[in-house]
Amino acid sequence: MANRPLSPHLQIWKWGPHMLTSILHRVSGNGMAFVGLPLLVWWLAALASGPAAYERFAAVANSPLGWVVLVGLSWAFFNHLASGLRHFVLDIGAGYELTTNKTWSVGVQLLGILLTAAFWAALLLR
Repeated sequence: MANRPLSPHLQIWKWGPHMLTSILHRVSGNGMAFVGLPLLVWWLAALASGPAAYERFAAVANSPLGWVVLVGLSWAFFNHLASGLRHFVLDIGAGYELTTNKTWSVGVQLLGILLTAAFWAALLLR
């Protein structure tokens, strides 16, 4: 076996908010792809199939599990959006200073939660 240095593993790196933000960016993107897309297709098919099919969709969406899925998908969207904007800023070469990166990482998580809460407040309180 070649005598090469190995890449550092998770035991070497100190856990930080930027790592959480990166992981949640991937999780939220996959969640939208693997849960959101089939849900969107089901909703569109129910709309096209008539009132009975739409009533079935609406019954599932208005169940407690449906609410959890819908709130989770909206959080995934807003979190992925905020994290994507952070990545855009990083791609142009700004924000790599450690304190700035950590601050923006925490801000992304808070912004995702706040936008989700504001979205659902606007829907439910209208």
